Amino acid sequence: MKEINLREFYPEMYHNDYFINLPDEIVDVLEEYRRKEIAYHRRTYRHKAQYSLDFGNNIECEAVLVTPTLQEIVEQHMEEERVYEAISTLPEKQRQRVYAHFILGISMADISRMEGTSVSMVHESIHRGLRRLKKILDEKL
Repeated sequence: MKEINLREFYPEMYHNDYFINLPDEIVDVLEEYRRKEIAYHRRTYRHKAQYSLDFGNNIECEAVLVTPTLQEIVEQHMEEERVYEAISTLPEKQRQRVYAHFILGISMADISRMEGTSVSMVHESIHRGLRRLKKILDEKL
């Protein structure tokens, strides 16, 4: 059994000294909690973290989940149509490789393995396709 001062652990609640005897395990847990709390405050001070995402009403949802407006959704859809239309104007090999890599998420190594070519050839083809796409999309603006 150890004697602790609750004012040290709960300064908001206990304004005067209040001593209590507790088992060693509980005192160890309280000490560990206090050390972690001090470390947390040091980290937030050092990294100039002024806000916690755990604070307030749904602040973490507002920070993470952004709901697009109707206009943003329409603009995004129109931009996607422009990109797909531009991709369709590429030569067949470039179109297939660009689509597989960027839309389907297949790695260049896997594309080269499927086609039986070298990775550098696939990389160069995709790079040329991207330059051509940029040129096509810039002309349409």
